[in-house]
Amino acid sequence: MNLTTHQLAEILIGVARSQQALIEAIESMRAGFKGTYLAPALDSVAKIRATGRPPLLQEFPARVLLQCQGRAGPNVGQIVRDLEALLAGPAAAPSANAPAGNSDSNREHSR
Repeated sequence: MNLTTHQLAEILIGVARSQQALIEAIESMRAGFKGTYLAPALDSVAKIRATGRPPLLQEFPARVLLQCQGRAGPNVGQIVRDLEALLAGPAAAPSANAPAGNSDSNREHSR
């Protein structure tokens, strides 16, 4: 089975919405949770303030969750475009740290 980037974006949004439901439940039990505890931790995981480098694929789910925090919610089209850019970016290429002649090392990075 092959997933399209649009289908993957839909899955990420669904997971983020599930996480958002838990966040809302915690917020209703403990007022101020989102602003005091969640926002700084989520910003750190999403590396929103990291400048001078492209975002990484591993940070993307946290960024989708941040979009769910807003009033407008996530934009599927933008998430698809961002996901396609991340998948086509340097993270998809063999690691720059791997020696060019070592095919075993290149295979390890592609798994």
